Amino acid sequence: MSSTAWVVVIIIAVVVVVLLIVMAALRPRTRSKRLRERFGPEYDRTVQEAQNRKVAEQELTEREKRHDQLELRELSPDEKHRYEAAWTHIQEQFIDDPSGALDAADRLVNQAMTDRGYPRDSYDQQLADLSVEHARPLGRYRSAHDIAARAERGAVSTEDMRTAIVHYRELFADLLDGGHPDTAQPHH
Repeated sequence: MSSTAWVVVIIIAVVVVVLLIVMAALRPRTRSKRLRERFGPEYDRTVQEAQNRKVAEQELTEREKRHDQLELRELSPDEKHRYEAAWTHIQEQFIDDPSGALDAADRLVNQAMTDRGYPRDSYDQQLADLSVEHARPLGRYRSAHDIAARAERGAVSTEDMRTAIVHYRELFADLLDGGHPDTAQPHH
């Protein structure tokens, strides 16, 4: 080969190496951006609780892998109708029995999760599984669950119970709508 050909080969090799280095440097940013977009506020919460961002992102990636193995399904129109009627009943029940309505809301949300195909594992595992498709309402669901637990001990006001039901409704609506952010609207 001529010296000009060698120079061209060396330049091409250098360009390829530089491109590989740039791509390797950008990959974590692309991964972080994708996870941040998918998990929303759950991404920030997980990063804050983890040792570092890499550990948090690995956990979120593992959640996605587990979620992909779940046999989730959409609810049929009849099931959605029955759930919506049950939710209306809970709202009506709140007037006379706020504590009973809160308990019923918790049970109904859990039943919707089960009917969609989410396993009845520990609460923490439920949160992890839900975070993949239902990350946006998850913070409020946590809050509702906390209020419901305190309500069992008689440590919340009626206003707290109302707040919990509103928070449950957000995840409930998201579950009924299949977790699609553009269609999930709370049902009033």
